[in-house]
Amino acid sequence: MPDVAAVLNQEIRRLARKEVRQQVAPLKESVTALRKKLTEAQREIGALKHSVRVLEAEEARRLTSTQQPAADAKLRFSPKWVAADRKRLGLSADDYGRLVGVSGQTIYAWERGSSRPQAERLAAWAAVRGIGKRAARQRLELLSRSDQQTAKKND
Repeated sequence: MPDVAAVLNQEIRRLARKEVRQQVAPLKESVTALRKKLTEAQREIGALKHSVRVLEAEEARRLTSTQQPAADAKLRFSPKWVAADRKRLGLSADDYGRLVGVSGQTIYAWERGSSRPQAERLAAWAAVRGIGKRAARQRLELLSRSDQQTAKKND
C-alpha cells in the first residue's frame, strides 16, 4: 500500500505546478510582447541614428565646401568687420577661423589689416558673416565631430 504522505506530497506538488503555470502564463505573454516592442524600438533607433549620421555628414560637407562668389557680386572686406563679427558671435579667433576655414592667426592678421583673404576665403567669410550665435555654435560642434571622426579613421 502506497505511503499516504508520499501521495499527498505528489498531489500538492502537482497542484502547485498547475497554479504556478496559471500565474506565469500571462507574464510570459507580457514579456514576449515587450521583447517585440523593444526589438522594434531598437530598429527604429538604429534607423534614426543612421539618418542623423547622414545629415551630419551632409552638413559637414556643406560647411567645409567653399562657396565661390558670383562673378558680378563683389564682396567687400574690412578688418573692422571681421573683428566686430567675431566679437558679436562671442568666439575666439581660433573658433572663428575654424568656421571660415583658416587658422586663428590668420583671423588676427585679417583683424589687424596686415593681410587680406583670398577670393575663396572671402566667400567663406561672407557666408559666416551673416549667421547667428546659435548657428555658429552648431557649426562648430559639427566641425569638431567631423574632426574627431576623421581622427578615428586615421588611427
